[in-house]
Amino acid sequence: MLLELRAENYAVIDHAVAVFNGGLNLLTGETGAGKSILVDALALLLGGKASSDVVRHGAEKAVVSCVFDTTPGAELVLEQNGIDPEGTEILLRREVSSTGKGRVFINNQPATVTVLRQLAPELALVHAQSETLASFDQAQQRGLLDRFAGITCAAPASKTELTALKQKLQSKKGLVIEEAGENVWAAYSLWREARAEYERLSTNEQERLRMADLWSFQQSEIADAAIESADEDTQLETEKRVLQNAEKLYTAAMSANGLLYENEGSAESILSAAQKHIEELARFDERFAEAAQQIASAKASIEDISATVRDYADNINASPERLEQIEDRLAALDKLKRKYGNSLEEVIAYGIDVSQKLEEIRNHAISLSTAEKAVEETAALYRACAEDLSEIRIAAAKRLEKLAEEQINDLAMKVKFQVVVAPQREPEHWTSSGWDHIECLIATNTGEPMKPLDQIASGGEMSRVMLALKVSVEDGAGKKRRIALPRTLVFDEIDIGIGGRAAEAVGQKLKALAKHQQVLCVTHLPQIAAFGDQHFIVEKAEQQGRTRTQIRQLKPEERAQEVARMLSGATLTDTSLRHAEQMLKSAQ
Repeated sequence: MLLELRAENYAVIDHAVAVFNGGLNLLTGETGAGKSILVDALALLLGGKASSDVVRHGAEKAVVSCVFDTTPGAELVLEQNGIDPEGTEILLRREVSSTGKGRVFINNQPATVTVLRQLAPELALVHAQSETLASFDQAQQRGLLDRFAGITCAAPASKTELTALKQKLQSKKGLVIEEAGENVWAAYSLWREARAEYERLSTNEQERLRMADLWSFQQSEIADAAIESADEDTQLETEKRVLQNAEKLYTAAMSANGLLYENEGSAESILSAAQKHIEELARFDERFAEAAQQIASAKASIEDISATVRDYADNINASPERLEQIEDRLAALDKLKRKYGNSLEEVIAYGIDVSQKLEEIRNHAISLSTAEKAVEETAALYRACAEDLSEIRIAAAKRLEKLAEEQINDLAMKVKFQVVVAPQREPEHWTSSGWDHIECLIATNTGEPMKPLDQIASGGEMSRVMLALKVSVEDGAGKKRRIALPRTLVFDEIDIGIGGRAAEAVGQKLKALAKHQQVLCVTHLPQIAAFGDQHFIVEKAEQQGRTRTQIRQLKPEERAQEVARMLSGATLTDTSLRHAEQMLKSAQ
């Protein structure tokens, strides 16, 4: 839901803020006041094209921003584009400079127009006189039909559920409408996985043999190295340092042994003498008993250290031959690490991996046959599920087109409407949503051929058709109704060419649609304005020699005056006020 819309230095707007609520939000005002400018600003925030022409004269840049409630789909788009979430809201901001350059921010983080366009289907759909943002493409038409039929094409929550669903699909038991979309999604997922595995195994035979030769050489090279352990190189480096410094190490060890134990005046002999005197003191004064124990302990430690360094010196072997062997071995291990990993552990793991690949090649014929069978089985499974889904959609399309045609003809139009579901059974057309091409066709005049909905010439007609179609979907969904996406619908110039009862019918349909989705509507007709849950007026005034446009929400007592103005013009009369009050009362 759109919570707030701001515009600064945008066209004739110097600064305007509108805070919206759920339900039907209506924007009215004098012709040329700038109502559609606000719709254009929102379209810009949803990825519309920018131009320096939108910058207010004399300003360096135009800034538009808005706040939407977030949706799970919108959060996924942010995650995929590396943008951090901001609680339960999404903040969009776009700047356009007078030089034509622009910047995009999402949750105050730099972004691109492409991300805005990815978010748009989750947040809002704008039906304007000039364009329909995020045009009513095939995906949206399929989405409306599926919503009407109660179909959801979505992934199971876990691998366990996917496995259980596969077993259920294979048995073809218990299929119901609510599961048809999930069944197709799961079957498509399984078919894609099977096909990817088959394609991987079906690599060119020559390429496979070439890789087998390479892997055999790599396996032999690693095996011939006979790596003792993952830290063999570390152990050899330590031994190498010892051999390279054998004389220094021997001298240091023997010197330490002499000072600690062997030499005259060594630490051990001095402590022995001191120990005798302290023990003598302890015979007469118990306070020195602990000190005597400490000296004895220190003496034992010195004896241990002395023995250690003496043994170390005895084991030092200054062998040039051994040093050469170690250097050759380290060079061989370094060569393996340069080719197969940063450590011996990675080299060992690489050897295991190529052994498994070689085993797979040896069993290639069996694996390929198994993979081919899996593709055939999952393809058959997909076809069965997609056929079931097509049948459900075709039946729902018949109901929807009848209901939508009635709704459209209530809006001062005389049309023929059709929803065509055309299964495209070739594998290149398979998707996780089925293989159906769904298209809405319409003939706006008697005797004319049916044409795609997006080829309607009049923007006002397009808006009215979209209104009627969405109302039909919501009314027809009944108990199957789910949260509608996008949650905000914007209709601009929906009332062109209508009046009287048709205008009242438009208002009623907008009101009905607003029970399930937030609706913003720009209107010139009092019959529509009377149905609003929130009523905003867009006003243009001259201040200090400049034209400024502002927007404000009307209080209940002000609404009657605005509706009366729409009825009678600038001069309000008692009759128009009474009429306006009666319209507001009847609409509510």
